[in-house]
Amino acid sequence: MLYSACRMKELISFFFPVHCPICGKLLDGSGPVLCIRCEYGMPRTGFSGQSDNPVSRLFWGRARVQEGTALFRFDKGSPYQVLLHDLKYRGNRKAGIYLGRLLGKTLEGTVYSKCDLLIPVPLHPKRFRKRGYNQSTLIAGGVSEITGIPIQEKVLLRIRQLSSQTSWGKYDRFRNVREDFQLTRDPPDLNGKKVLLIDDVVTTGATLESCASVLSERFDCLLYTATASCA
Repeated sequence: MLYSACRMKELISFFFPVHCPICGKLLDGSGPVLCIRCEYGMPRTGFSGQSDNPVSRLFWGRARVQEGTALFRFDKGSPYQVLLHDLKYRGNRKAGIYLGRLLGKTLEGTVYSKCDLLIPVPLHPKRFRKRGYNQSTLIAGGVSEITGIPIQEKVLLRIRQLSSQTSWGKYDRFRNVREDFQLTRDPPDLNGKKVLLIDDVVTTGATLESCASVLSERFDCLLYTATASCA
């Protein structure tokens, strides 16, 4: 039985080779998304153990977010951008779980690991149907595997979906998303809970700020954010 399973993996790898998206090295199709060298070379932020960091500062005076963190820096022109691009636009769900696991490992032993639940930033239903999955939920799944923190998706709804905000300024981004989210009809009670909001990338913080505002208006809870990357 074991031999047959190994033989099957060999055949799959032969006919459907998988390469590291960063350096192109051939990978075991059932293994990690990146080769060991490229995973080690990822431009990680190291923010998870720092309460005063660039992500946390995004929310100062704007939202009731205790702290924020991100796994790696989304530098313009960096080859690591391909991870998020593959996740969001090429159907690479495996990349989402992979990034979530890496993120989860950085949260171990920090204030984030003491959160009671994970809330992934929701997609608008139309975009969800088109993509077939929510990339933030996949990342949350990886984080949950490592930390054991449960995922709760029945809290927030995205009720408006506008065009891409990639080239927008900070003010325009906030104005674009401030009314995009609302609570579900019968959300669970989050009073007294520590909540970790999960998203794929944070740039100006507008999307996470909007989610945090909706939650803090209804519940007396402590809010944290964690993303796969930050710009």
